[in-house]
Amino acid sequence: MKKIVFLTGTRADYGKLKSLITMVEDEPDFQAHIFVTGMHMLHKYGFTVQEVEKSGYKNIYKYINQHAADTMDVILAKTISGLSDYVKEVQPDMIVVHGDRVEAMAGAIVGSLNNILVSHIEGGEVSGTIDELIRHAVSKMAHLHYVSNDSAKKRLLQLGETERSINVIGSPDLDIMSSGSLPSLQEALDRYEIPFDDFGVLMYHPVTTELDTLADNIKCVVDAVIASNKNFVVIYPNNDHGTDVIINEYKRFDGVDNIKIFPSVRFECFLTLLKNAKIVIGNSSAGVREAPFYGIPSLDIGTRQKNRATATSIKNVQGHTDTILTGIEVEYGKVYDAFHEFGKGDSDKQFIASICSSKLWETKKQKLFVDFEVI
Repeated sequence: MKKIVFLTGTRADYGKLKSLITMVEDEPDFQAHIFVTGMHMLHKYGFTVQEVEKSGYKNIYKYINQHAADTMDVILAKTISGLSDYVKEVQPDMIVVHGDRVEAMAGAIVGSLNNILVSHIEGGEVSGTIDELIRHAVSKMAHLHYVSNDSAKKRLLQLGETERSINVIGSPDLDIMSSGSLPSLQEALDRYEIPFDDFGVLMYHPVTTELDTLADNIKCVVDAVIASNKNFVVIYPNNDHGTDVIINEYKRFDGVDNIKIFPSVRFECFLTLLKNAKIVIGNSSAGVREAPFYGIPSLDIGTRQKNRATATSIKNVQGHTDTILTGIEVEYGKVYDAFHEFGKGDSDKQFIASICSSKLWETKKQKLFVDFEVI
């Protein structure tokens, strides 16, 4: 019986890991454990640990790794401390982390320093903030890589990773997106008491390397959304530095009948809302990953996701009110062909096939750097 710990710190990475956790949970030769921390444990962001618990997984461990005043380095240290104690008790054979958050870095550090195999989901990506540095650091600490496309694989090869350690499986959240088991639009609208079925979605996160302009940037976004007179579903940002600046600006939406704002939305309901949205705006990865999968137009604002995806449905714009407003007016309600740049919805099957291979469990804990040939 192989024990596999999945570490989740945000609603976003849980959506990426959920199909993989379910597949492992159902496999008789494996035992899934979920270490839940980060934003999940904060009431300010919807206390989304409840959504993890509702999934019915057998082994869930909850750990509070932060309070409001903690900086990223402190959160990293706290997560390392808690996870280290946890893995010494559970003694897993593998730790699975996703993406580019400090919780993922903590998982990679704890695993690699304790001779536990570390699997990194969606390494090799680019993004325009401190997250990219964290993502590449996690990749260097990880022993196994499960990436979304060949471009990500090439970047990992540039980082000196061995080709045999890299598996191209697509983006795991597409498994749920294409499953046919999402709630209906009416079910999602009723659950969140959304009074309109013609709407856009706004998700805007801090760019931690551009905090000096954040207040002006988010003001322009809010100005444009209000001026558009369109219906919008607005979801809180993640818990990076600068989040409170965004949330404070969102108070201007209070009392505006055509705008509904939520700290968080259940992942499956979020996908249903996204699938039926007229436009996605902001700087969330949802606008460049999930939206194109459904053919939904997305207005990508600023630098956070710039050059991360190539779908024609994505329009990158500067964060000026007039530019954003024009983008909303031009793109709202357009229909694009579905674009499958990050897989086709079978990541879970490819992941389980990989870990069921006896050869995978022979992976050496001592990593080797692969040099390019010098010409």
